Amino acid sequence: MAAKYTEDNIKSLDWREHIRLRPGMYIGKLGDGAAYDDGVYVLIKEIIDNCIDEHVMGFGKAIEIELGRESVKVRDYGRGIPLGKLVDCVSRINTGGKYDGEAFTKSVGLNGVGTKAVNALSKSFVVQSFRDGLSRKASFAQGLLLEESKDLPTNEKNGTLVEFIPDGEIFRNFHFIHEFIEEQLWNYAYLNAGLSLYLNGKKFFSKDGLLDLLVRKAPSDAIRYPVIHLKGDDIELAFTHGEQYGEEYYSFVNGQYTTQGGTHLAAYREALVRTIREFYKKDFDASDVRGSIIGALSLRVQEPVFESQTKTKLGSQHMAPGGAPLRSFVGDFIKRELDNYLHKHPAVADALLKRITQSERERKDMAGIKKLANERAKKANLHNRKLRDCRLHYNEGRNEGHYNSTLFITEGDSASGSITKARQVETQAVFSLRGKPLNCYGLKKKVVYENEEFNLLQHALNIEEGLENLRYNRVVIATDADVDGMHIRLLLMTFFLQFFPDLVRDGHLYILDTPLFRVRNKQETVYCYSESEKQAAMARLGARAEVTRFKGLGEISPDEFGRFIGPDMRLEPIILKADTSIPKLLAYYMGKNTPERQQFIVENLRWEMDAPQGVALASEESAVPALTEG
Repeated sequence: MAAKYTEDNIKSLDWREHIRLRPGMYIGKLGDGAAYDDGVYVLIKEIIDNCIDEHVMGFGKAIEIELGRESVKVRDYGRGIPLGKLVDCVSRINTGGKYDGEAFTKSVGLNGVGTKAVNALSKSFVVQSFRDGLSRKASFAQGLLLEESKDLPTNEKNGTLVEFIPDGEIFRNFHFIHEFIEEQLWNYAYLNAGLSLYLNGKKFFSKDGLLDLLVRKAPSDAIRYPVIHLKGDDIELAFTHGEQYGEEYYSFVNGQYTTQGGTHLAAYREALVRTIREFYKKDFDASDVRGSIIGALSLRVQEPVFESQTKTKLGSQHMAPGGAPLRSFVGDFIKRELDNYLHKHPAVADALLKRITQSERERKDMAGIKKLANERAKKANLHNRKLRDCRLHYNEGRNEGHYNSTLFITEGDSASGSITKARQVETQAVFSLRGKPLNCYGLKKKVVYENEEFNLLQHALNIEEGLENLRYNRVVIATDADVDGMHIRLLLMTFFLQFFPDLVRDGHLYILDTPLFRVRNKQETVYCYSESEKQAAMARLGARAEVTRFKGLGEISPDEFGRFIGPDMRLEPIILKADTSIPKLLAYYMGKNTPERQQFIVENLRWEMDAPQGVALASEESAVPALTEG
């Protein structure tokens, strides 16, 4: 029987109801904070974006952020929200100063939604404006106004203060990973040279913009020639070539980090190839020019058009200054400025040419090996032998919300069997390893094609030519919590860092956190992820509690496993810090077994599972890479 469709089926929602009902439309995926693009970080970004807009307009040289366990406080020193419009600006949709072209030019937030989304999705939201000796404050809960003060005298400097706590009903079991927020702040600093940002007192500051960004991303021992840095009106770019595989880009529009690129990045990549071909008067293959490149691009345009509210991909075609097509604007700038630079710096031009010709040789040497490996992968019948695939894939629907397409990499048939029976077939796939993978440290990329396990894993992920066609947003290493499992984990991390560092750098690699113990009595079952959790559960359930130690994933029944890979799945992201030197990192942990490494392991390795904060690779304070979890 067909469902009735009458006037009673038509509903109108107010602004806060719509945001809370469909939060993904406003902040992308929700998540629990384990991924850099989870919604809790978008909330922080939306507030800071408003502070940045004030700075860009010439008001305020500092932004202070205080991060608590669940709370966020952001203070800028701009003009302050006009007091009479304080409540409207944070709770009335399509209300803001950015519709006034004279007040805000080349701003990233033009639709008046961002701060309202933060308000609606927060358990507590407080905004206070300081303006010309007066202050007004308003408090909200889930977007509902609780209290608004009168205008009161103040000695505070002009600006705006926002404090909020994300709503646990929307962001279940969320936690903040400081490394993700620090990367956000570094990007703000690079794009706004001279601005000081503070996170719990730690300062983020850049003098030379994108040049500083690439110097930090690509240490001097990892590049072939000094960073080429070019600046013009509303455009800034930088690039160099390193020794890593693939291409690495950081693109921005009006201060927004466009992680999925867009028309501006496509124009950048095309113009680099075209200009270099013309300069050297040789028709290089585009992959040889761009292979191992590390580049950054920043544009400021009026009224940019993004492909979603989260603004991760630019869709503008005719948004360049003066109304020129954006591709032409970027292309003309690169042709003129890069050509001039290479003529003025012949040593850099020579080093660039050597890197391109090296890439050309390597590509030709690999051609036969890749062809043979692709044929072997087809004969191996990947989808039957190694991969239990899912139905929805990241590369097919990332813009339709298929963010959580996940591949679990498991060891052995028993573990893969449990996960396969428990998984959600729509979005979760399983790749089964056969024993320990090869230690690929120091090997060339041809090993990826010559080694069957690596070749099939590469094909399963579809990353041979880069991440544009990555089939799974989350690649999860699911190994036993024993010595062998930890060894397999390290070998897989080495594989990805050595040959596909962008997968790690872009936040796609995770470790599955499964319980070590089950504590139960006749009334209740508690799963514990650490010794301290086990002790607490035993104390709560009493002396008759039964304790089971899970020695391997294969010992967990499929019914139980479903609880650990469902909505409350605990994932620990592999975080590659911006100043990490991958060659140094791999040499230290996977190279010769030096006394220094043995001593470091004894003194510094900690496994703290009580509050997962990800696995952070490398340390800013030490020349020796530090591996920490917890």
